Amino acid sequence: MNNDGYTSLSHFIDLLLDAICVVDKTGRFEFVSAGAERIFGYTPEEMIGMQMLDLVLPEDRERTLATAQEIMAGRFKVDFENRYVRKDGSVVDILWSARWSEAYQQRVAVARDITKSKNAERRQSALYEISEAVHVAEDLLALYSRLHQIMAKLLPAANFAIALYDQDLNELSFPYRVFSEENADVDIASFSVFTEQVIHSAESLLLCPLTLSGKASAAECEPDSCNMSWLGVPLKLQKGVIGALVMHSDPRSASYAQQDRELVEFVSTQIAFAIERRQMLARLEHIALYDQLTHLPNRELFYDRFQKALTRAHRESSYFSLLYLDLDKFKWVNDTYGHNVGDLLLQITAQRILSCVRESDTVARFGGDEFVILLERVDSAQNTLLVAQKVLQMLNQPFELADQQIHILPSIGIALYPEHGLDEKQLLSCADAAMYKAKKSGGNRIEMGYQGLRTVQVQSLPHLEVQLMDAKKMM
Repeated sequence: MNNDGYTSLSHFIDLLLDAICVVDKTGRFEFVSAGAERIFGYTPEEMIGMQMLDLVLPEDRERTLATAQEIMAGRFKVDFENRYVRKDGSVVDILWSARWSEAYQQRVAVARDITKSKNAERRQSALYEISEAVHVAEDLLALYSRLHQIMAKLLPAANFAIALYDQDLNELSFPYRVFSEENADVDIASFSVFTEQVIHSAESLLLCPLTLSGKASAAECEPDSCNMSWLGVPLKLQKGVIGALVMHSDPRSASYAQQDRELVEFVSTQIAFAIERRQMLARLEHIALYDQLTHLPNRELFYDRFQKALTRAHRESSYFSLLYLDLDKFKWVNDTYGHNVGDLLLQITAQRILSCVRESDTVARFGGDEFVILLERVDSAQNTLLVAQKVLQMLNQPFELADQQIHILPSIGIALYPEHGLDEKQLLSCADAAMYKAKKSGGNRIEMGYQGLRTVQVQSLPHLEVQLMDAKKMM
């Protein structure tokens, strides 16, 4: 059979849209077809002698090296995918088929550019994940973190920020901003200036550091002359720009390119809707779970946290306490100075109580002038008493209201788990009863829950007599 016809086909190999690559056992290119330039951006002459792994996107190098070892061990690959960095800095997705030639000690592979189809897949996947994130995220911070994770699947996002813009107040804030260790010293001022440019222009920007320093214009920042390292895309809704996504390239990753800009623009509207929806849900949750005057948890949220504390205490064999607090002279303040002053007094009271407890504790307003404090993981009645004394002392300080000093008399009842009850009803009832005993005894006092044990009197403040009942944990 005459093979001359087949041999002559080798002269037309450069017509292939795919690229044929031959790599030696050390990973250096020995031959590439003309199609490689369409895929990688380098001419065949430039690629000869280059180390294959140097062109692979850093995030894919370990996986690529492992696959190369499999091929050299005799395994034939027909569906391996990875990403390369083109000469212009952009990233290209490649589908490989490859095998090892034992006779020539070479890897022979065919590369196909699948960037368009992969980008389409990523876009659709990102849209789905963004929509899902709104319903899965517990709060706005969790949503921002999830959006960061989604964007990191699309392009390098080690340095990533979400900026929000309040049109009414003309205020810019960064509720989420993460920098890699390599960019820990990034110029925050330049970052903010760039973000403001994106928001006020309402247009996405792809710029280099020289632009921000005034040494070059955006037009001068071409890939051949300047590393394109800043990418910002406004978050737009019908009512206007609500913020921006801002990214700064990492020295180890490829610079951002026009295709990255288009990709982020594609998902930006969905991200804007996700943030707005989560903000709306957060407002509704706050209305449903927080007291609108003091912004403390209301009864419903308190009961939820109580149940969680009860579950933890049962699981860990730990303790917690309840403090039930009432302001004895609050009605007099309302009647004398008006409800506006009374409301302000309640707001200041809430802040003073919060200053006396840990972040892990819960201070709730049950309505009127009644507050309940949930102290988790307290190991003794003595430590609970110390917190109660601190609250009492803080509330004994005069309130500067209505151009004069106003004094109130707080009464505090204490219940301990498990001594005074094993559930919400028992503990609240015990703490409430102790609070009313303190009130009937003249107020400005602390009473420990009573279960028939002897009474112990302790002088907790110079002017204050504190009666402790059921104080066996102290003895």
